[in-house]
This record gives sequence, structure tokens and C-alpha cells, in this order.
Amino acid sequence: MERTERIPEIFASCVFNEDVMRERLPKDVYKSLLNTIATGKEIDAGIADVVAGAMKDWAIEHGATHFTHWFQPLTGVTAEKHDAFLSPVGGGKVIMEFSGKELIRGEPDASSFPSGGLRATFEARGYTAWDPASYAFIKDGSLYIPTAFCSYGGEALDTKTPLLRSMDAISAAGLRIVRLFGDSVSKRIVSTVGAEQEYFLIDEEDFKARRDLFYCGRTLFGAPPVKGQELEDHYFGALPTRVSAFMKELDMELWRLGITSKTKHNEAAPSQHELAPIFCTTNIAVDQNLLTMECMRKLAPKYNMACLLAEKPFEGINGSGKHNNWSLSTDSGINLLKPGKNPGENKQFLLFLAAVVRAVDEYQDLLRISAATAGNDCRLGGHEAPPAIISIFLGEELEALVASIIKGKSYSKKDTKYMSLGVPSVPTIRRDNTDRNRTSPFAFTGNKFEFRMVGSSQNIALANIVLNTAVAESLTIFAEALEETVDFDRTLDKLLADTFRTHSRILFSGNSYSKEWEEEAKARGLSNFKSSPEAYAHFTDEKNIRLFSRFGVMSETEMRSRREIFFDSYRKIINIEARTMLEITSRDIIPAVSGYISDLSASINATRVALNSASVDCRVSICEKLSELLSKTYDAYLSLERAERTAVSKTSEEESAFYYRSSVIPRMDALRRLVDEMETRTSREAWPMPTYGDIIFKI
Repeated sequence: MERTERIPEIFASCVFNEDVMRERLPKDVYKSLLNTIATGKEIDAGIADVVAGAMKDWAIEHGATHFTHWFQPLTGVTAEKHDAFLSPVGGGKVIMEFSGKELIRGEPDASSFPSGGLRATFEARGYTAWDPASYAFIKDGSLYIPTAFCSYGGEALDTKTPLLRSMDAISAAGLRIVRLFGDSVSKRIVSTVGAEQEYFLIDEEDFKARRDLFYCGRTLFGAPPVKGQELEDHYFGALPTRVSAFMKELDMELWRLGITSKTKHNEAAPSQHELAPIFCTTNIAVDQNLLTMECMRKLAPKYNMACLLAEKPFEGINGSGKHNNWSLSTDSGINLLKPGKNPGENKQFLLFLAAVVRAVDEYQDLLRISAATAGNDCRLGGHEAPPAIISIFLGEELEALVASIIKGKSYSKKDTKYMSLGVPSVPTIRRDNTDRNRTSPFAFTGNKFEFRMVGSSQNIALANIVLNTAVAESLTIFAEALEETVDFDRTLDKLLADTFRTHSRILFSGNSYSKEWEEEAKARGLSNFKSSPEAYAHFTDEKNIRLFSRFGVMSETEMRSRREIFFDSYRKIINIEARTMLEITSRDIIPAVSGYISDLSASINATRVALNSASVDCRVSICEKLSELLSKTYDAYLSLERAERTAVSKTSEEESAFYYRSSVIPRMDALRRLVDEMETRTSREAWPMPTYGDIIFKI
């Protein structure tokens, strides 16, 4: 383990960042590349060979032999194809070579990735294009070059391309606003993100012993353990030795890659943990979160553990989310969502706040879609995560300020309060202006918004594409009104009051878990898509197509392809889970319980013969109950099998996804209830897989 004092030397040592560029590139090339990164403008093709040569030399010095265009297809994970730096020169010899053409463009097979109809099997050509705004890095002996991925026709086949477009959209709209407030210096408005990552660590032996975990990432069966998280003793508790060692090495790996892993701790559920990085530019944050998940999965087996990133690995135990902390800043580092000491007088902040409130209300369906997956359906609304209803929590001070703006009254800021704990040696604590609301899906937390709905296994790109584009629309509408007015202050005040009044229905500070809120939200006209297919159906609503098309973030064709992919991915995931349940039931559960019943019956008969008695003992009752449950289990198995066959026969992805939701999942739930009850009545020795109690307290 590296000494602590070496961390500054280790940090980003595997990243081709600005320091490395400054050292290795000619001054004019360095300035040109830096200008591209800072402004988002097209790179000068003339410098590509110089940059490629410097990258290659640096990578080889760090032990790299290959390079890869690293991209984010519509699979939810990353993809890479590795090529050696080798180039034959004759005589059986080679040189190490890497050209500007190879840096700028790659050509992976586009027909083997999800395309939603944009590519046919026989239409294989696709392109990857270098994203200079995301630093290249070295991992596992290869130079990784972050890229965008598109089809032969130029349609985006990835998550990065629309994300970069959305960042350009919000930058252009945001600049118009800050110019109105006198900022003539800023060249770009930057959306920033800090993605908190929750995950589970379990023993690798248990992971391999359960086919549901191995194939699906979550348990499909499992009776509640006698102890769960009732005592709340795991949360922020002392790190188990093996977990601590894993976290230390993970930090080092991430730091080498320039990922600012800052916070680590035990989460609420047994075996659950969290990692939180420091904020960075959104496209880099997305790249780094994907790298973080990959590093977690790859490193865990070194410590005889498996890392579970599924949203709900264990029924009845807290699931895992990924809190997407989103904010806006100028390229000079001024946070545009920071209220300042007197937020009532900070009209620029209030305008950006109003833009977010309007965006979230107008496009609550898109935000819900951005967090809609089969796995997240198991988590949302489970009193451990936000409900499926989108709402905004602003906090006591901002809510009072917004209310005063709507009413046209002056606002008096409350004095900052300090708390004394009554212990002279303990310092007086400054209390924040507002409490936190962990039940809110979209909460203001001081100088940013925390979107708590995103699932732990998800790529956070879509959530930020939606936020950037929706807020860009609000800012554009505001800019158009303010640029044309002759009375700026009066127009601004009216704009703020009208916006907050019109969209106040999205503001809610109470308990989002409560049944009362669900009823109130319905009365307010807020959407409540309880399942992913319900949400997906609205992705291509006319207003959503108009939004993304207006800012060039996604064309209607690209949106319709993604809608198809959403449904297709959902049905495939549930199909795998249903088939896994059927296999485990027929090959493990039924034989195990049948064998246990036979053993009990033989034991009962042996006892009766030995005692020459027909007396009935507790074993008879257990046999009878298990036999009854086993019979019902087989009936439930057959019912699920029939439903799964019907679902597979559906030719439409959408129809199939809805059928899985309405008919297959309820049958999966029914089968699970029966199997879980049998688990509680079957001996530990006879049960064919590790139980919840075995798994969650082992590490």
C-alpha cells in the first residue's frame, strides 16, 4: 500500500490530463487542444498526429501496449476494442505507432449493439469519435480514449453524444442569462455532477452458490432473516476488515485514474456501502462513475467478495440508489445555484432556480423515465427510496422566499442560527438554513439539486441529458423575454412570480412516502408512473420530441429508437429473471423439498415401527404443510412457465414489456411467496442455497 504522503503523486498518474499535455505537447498544440476542451468547439484536425504521438509515447512509458476507443453504447455499460500500437516495417520487424486518424476515429461493429432499428444486422458500419473533453487514461495495459459512438448515417448510438449536445445546449442558454446580469467574461456554462454510488459486498462463495445472484444480480427467492437492519447498527458503523481493505485499494485505483473518491461508509443495510466523489464536469462525471462501477466489480473477487450493484439485491432489505447531485457553474467556477447570503436579492440565482423548477415540472415524465429500469422498479417507493412521483424539496427558507415572490411581498431573511450542545469543550455549531428531506426525489441541498431516484446500476447520462436540456429550454424562454424588454427589473420580477406560481404544484416538503402525498399529488395533476413500461410509453410524447429536437440533443428518429430499446431491455431482463426462477424451482427447490419430505416421512415411519405406535408428532404436521406448499409451488411454476412462453411470443417489444409487467411479474411474486415459506419450514442442511441470514452478515 502506498504511503499517504504519496497520494498527490499517485493522483491522476494514469491520466493524460492538462499537466501531461502541457509537458509533452508543443505550446501551440497545447493551447489549441485546451481551447477545444474549454469551449466545446471542434478540434483542429491538423494537431491530431502530434497529440496522438504524445499520447502513445506517454502510454508506452506507463506500460501500455494497446489503445482502445472506449464508448458507451445503449447497453447501460461501456464497450472497448483493443488494438496494439504495432505497425510492421518489413523484415519481420515492427514499430510502435499511433496516428491522428486512429486517435480521432474508430470503427466498431454497429449492428451488434442495441440500435432500436437504426441499424440492421447486415448494416455493420459504425464510428467512434474522440471526445477531447474527457481525458484519456491508462488501465490494464491499454490507453483508453473516451469517444462518442454513431451509426453510418450519423445517428447517435450511445449515451455520450446526446449528453455532450445537452451540455452545449445549457451552456448556450446559460450564457445568455449571465450576460443579462453583466457577466461578459464567462465563455461557457458548465453542468457539474457528483454521483454517490451505493453497493453491496457479499462473500464470493455465496454469490456463486446462488444462480439468481449470478445471472440476475439480485435474489429472486429468500425468506427474511431473523435479524435484518432493525437495530440500525450497520449505518456508519465500523468498517469490517475485509471491506476496509477493499475500500483502501479501490480508492488507490480510482485516484490513479483521476477520480476524486472522497467519502466511504457503511450504508443502512447489512453488507451495504457507499462511495461519493467530488463534483466534476458532467461528461467526466459520467465516465468516472462507469469506471468506478467497473473497478468495484473487478476488485471485489481479489478479496473473495462479489460487488452487487443491483437496485434491490435482497427483498425486505434497503436497496441501492445513485444520488445524482447536479449543479451549474461558469467556466470560472462561480456556482449559479448558490443562493448567497441574501438569496432574496440574488435575482440571477432566483432566475436559475425558477428555470429548474419549471423544467422539472414540465418534464417530470422524462425525469421518471431517466430512472426507469426493471431493477429500479423493485426499489422506488419502498420507503427506502423516493416514490415514483417527481417533486421538488426547496427547504424552509427558499420555500418562504418563493411564496413571498408569488404573493408580491417583501422577504426578510432569517438570521443564521447557532446551536450549543451544552458542553463547553464542544464548539458551537452553525445550523444550515434548511433541513434535509430524504424522501424527496429532487431536493435542493445548498448549492445543488440531488436527484435521488436514479438506480445504483444505471448510467447517469440520461438523467443529466434530461436535466440539461429541460433547464436549457427554461433559460432560453427567460432570455427571450428579458432580452426584448425595455424594463428589465419589472419583467424579471413578473417572470419569477409567474414561473413559481405556475409550477408551484411540483414543490413539496412533506413525507413523500405517505399515502396522503400520493393522493395529493394526483389532485395536483402530477404524474405517477409506478412501473417502467408506463413511463417509457411517454418518452416520445410530442412535447418531449419537440424539446430534444429544438436543442439538437436527440432527433425524433433517435428518440424513437431509444423508446424501442427501453422496452426491449426491460422485457429481456424480466425474461432472464423468470427463466432463472423456473430453473431454480425445478432443479433445486422442488427436489430439495421433496427429498426433505421423504427423509421426514422415513424418520416418522421408523419411529412408529420402533415404538409400535401410531402416534403423531410435529414432523407429521411439517410434512403435511410442506407437501401442501410443494403442490402449490408446482402449480405456480406451471403458471409462470405458461405466462413466460406467452410473453416471449409477443412480437412487439412494447406489448411484450407490458405483458411481463402485468402477467409475468405477478406470477413470479406468487411463486416466490410459496418458496420463501417453504424455506422457513425446511432444515438448513436440506435447503439448496445460502439464505439471507447466511449472506448479509458473513463479511
